[in-house]
Amino acid sequence: MLRLGGKQMCRQGAWVLPRVSCLPCSRNILQTATRKMTQQRSPVDFTTSIRKDPKEKDKITALGWFLLLIPATTFGLGCWQVKRKIWKEQLIKDLHEQLNVKPVDLPENLNDLSHMEYRLVNVRGRFLHDKEMRMGPRSLIRPDGGETQGGLFSQRDAGNGYLIVTPFQLSDRDDIVLINRGWVSRKHVDPESRTLAQDQSEVELTAVVRQGESRPQFTPDHKGVNMYLYRDLPRMCAATGAAPVFLDAIYDPQGIRNGPIGGQTRITLRNDHMSYLVTWFSLSAATSFLWYRQIVKRLPF
Repeated sequence: MLRLGGKQMCRQGAWVLPRVSCLPCSRNILQTATRKMTQQRSPVDFTTSIRKDPKEKDKITALGWFLLLIPATTFGLGCWQVKRKIWKEQLIKDLHEQLNVKPVDLPENLNDLSHMEYRLVNVRGRFLHDKEMRMGPRSLIRPDGGETQGGLFSQRDAGNGYLIVTPFQLSDRDDIVLINRGWVSRKHVDPESRTLAQDQSEVELTAVVRQGESRPQFTPDHKGVNMYLYRDLPRMCAATGAAPVFLDAIYDPQGIRNGPIGGQTRITLRNDHMSYLVTWFSLSAATSFLWYRQIVKRLPF
């Protein structure tokens, strides 16, 4: 019996070689085989698992059609502002034409004047000059419709002044109304500087019906008892005992020198529709371009 390495190597008459184990070599062979299998395996393309039709890719989604409402709505608002602009310009034209319509007599019921703004009416009575009020400062509206611009030293007295508002006692009734006699320069604001224009006799004149004004934004309070910044009818009537009626005297070419100059009626209607329609149409054009670029063409920025 032969012993190799302390172990019996012969079993039932046959020689058996010892089982030799080499762990490092086995590990290297396994890693090499795994590496080759990995290199031969092609990467999986997950994008090919769901195939898309090219037509579906270019199709506009429901969200895309919904976003089209933005340019469509702004375009509609622009068209609406065009109609508003035409309507407002026609209204201003009609109001200017009313200033040339034949005047009517003052109605018996003074409440009817609330629906007659910018209408011409005839009144007869006398001025109560001791209760005279001033409103302003204001620039002068010339008889041709132009308006002077005050502010320069050379034009201070010619372009900047006040409106003289005087209570008017009607001759055929006990009512008192307020009449804006017209514009005077700063140096003729005091009644003593225009004594010839302070007539106490009964007169007949034509005036334009006006309504009161709300306090404009950022406008301070009135400066004094007889000084007003806007047509504050409740306060003016409370101070003079007049009815809530305000009239603008028309221009009189035979007016007394240095006296109030009539014809100071302003058509105070805002007409900003041109800027509005430009804004809406611009927004419509910009959003339409963005919608076409992003939804139809799908171009990145």
